[in-house]
Amino acid sequence: MAPGPGRAYRYVGPPELWHRGGGPGGQLLRTSAEFAAWMGARTAAELAEPFTFTVGLAGFLRLAPSRSEHVDCAGGALMLSAGEVGFRREGGGWAVEEVSNQSTGYCPDVASWPAVAAALDRIGVHRPGGFTHEVVFRRCPGCGRNNIVREGHFVCVFCDDDLPAYWNVDDGVS
Repeated sequence: MAPGPGRAYRYVGPPELWHRGGGPGGQLLRTSAEFAAWMGARTAAELAEPFTFTVGLAGFLRLAPSRSEHVDCAGGALMLSAGEVGFRREGGGWAVEEVSNQSTGYCPDVASWPAVAAALDRIGVHRPGGFTHEVVFRRCPGCGRNNIVREGHFVCVFCDDDLPAYWNVDDGVS
């Protein structure tokens, strides 16, 4: 399956961080009530930082504390998107303050936004129209290492080979 909305991403990060047992470390949030209860149990310090998130194949959001590994949040499963998200109080509910696809474990394409949007809509959280910070991931065809493209410079930081214009981090998942 080509990169884009609905594409499944598998863990492609460092093998030593691969799921370390014990099941998913993130909280699965299927409803606005589940989300409100989970957020209500967070401390002020936790709310001050963005959370780790994943969106599973069923389209539900899973949240874990800041700096948690995405592979642990997801329990090692395939994901529709992954990244970091911060929230703020808005009226009587919650809104997304910031959201990115920053996950060096799953390296999701920016085209994974619709899965994030649908998961946030499902739990009644006001959101922006896209990632507030987009991270462009590419795998170097020369050395095979994953890169974050910065400032539109599609050159491998490890070997100086050109990086492709299209997402190619993991062509093995459909």
